[in-house]
Amino acid sequence: MDLIQLAWTGLAVFGALGLVAGVALALAAVRCKVEVDPRIAEVKEALMGANCGGCSYPGCEAYAEAVVKDPNVPPDLCRPGGPSVAAAVARLTGKAMGGAEPVVAFRRCVKDEGQVARRLLYSGVSTCQAASLALGGPDACRFACIGLGDCLAACPFEAMRLENGMVRVDAELCTGCGNCVRVCPKSILELTPRNARVMVFCSSRDKGREVKDVCGAGCIACGMCVKKCPAQAVSLDRGRISVDHKACVAYGPSCGLACAGFCPRGILRPLGDETPTARPEPEARQRAAGTPGGEQA
Repeated sequence: MDLIQLAWTGLAVFGALGLVAGVALALAAVRCKVEVDPRIAEVKEALMGANCGGCSYPGCEAYAEAVVKDPNVPPDLCRPGGPSVAAAVARLTGKAMGGAEPVVAFRRCVKDEGQVARRLLYSGVSTCQAASLALGGPDACRFACIGLGDCLAACPFEAMRLENGMVRVDAELCTGCGNCVRVCPKSILELTPRNARVMVFCSSRDKGREVKDVCGAGCIACGMCVKKCPAQAVSLDRGRISVDHKACVAYGPSCGLACAGFCPRGILRPLGDETPTARPEPEARQRAAGTPGGEQA
């Protein structure tokens, strides 16, 4: 057999093998074909595309698939999209609106107002996560905002900014996706209903004396707000004051914000009101004045 005949024989054999393999793959593709609901692509297109995770799913595509396939997944979980996107998803999926409550990120800390001193000079990796590992962070209050901007990096909507070493939330830009809450090592950021009436501007779990030693505005967990709330919407849980916003809103304004009025530290205030109302305690001012830089971490 000469070389030309050998080459043609090889081409014929491999061609036949390729044809058989192609037919087999085509049959397998038809047999194993997975039907894709075209509404998934339509819903994904209607979403914001931020992949922020605010819907509790790992990205817009995952939520689009879930809301189309699962009858129990409501169409209004895309917090960045708001009512318009929710209405579009509801129309595409034929579902009724679930009534998801609009939320906004809130910062439970006023260390600037309380004149919290620095106890350490942190010089490591410039992230809150890293700084919190250095003896709990640089501030005298171990629950205070570290202010290195992990939340800024996590926010896809530029709703966070830093001012004087503290994070500030732009409520107009905040979509309530929760990314900032998940990355804060001090848990001072939380999602709260936009219709909330009163908030606790402190996250400390220390006892009263310890709080007074480091912060002139921090919550001392005296319990006055708990006792004075006629709606029983305020509670003290493991050293930290919490507000049941649903119960608070349901009771209405007839209480006159009694919890805030009886707070000796002025730390309970209407949502969005960061006006300083509590004067730093003398010992806190002395510690702030007498601690120019703190120790080196």
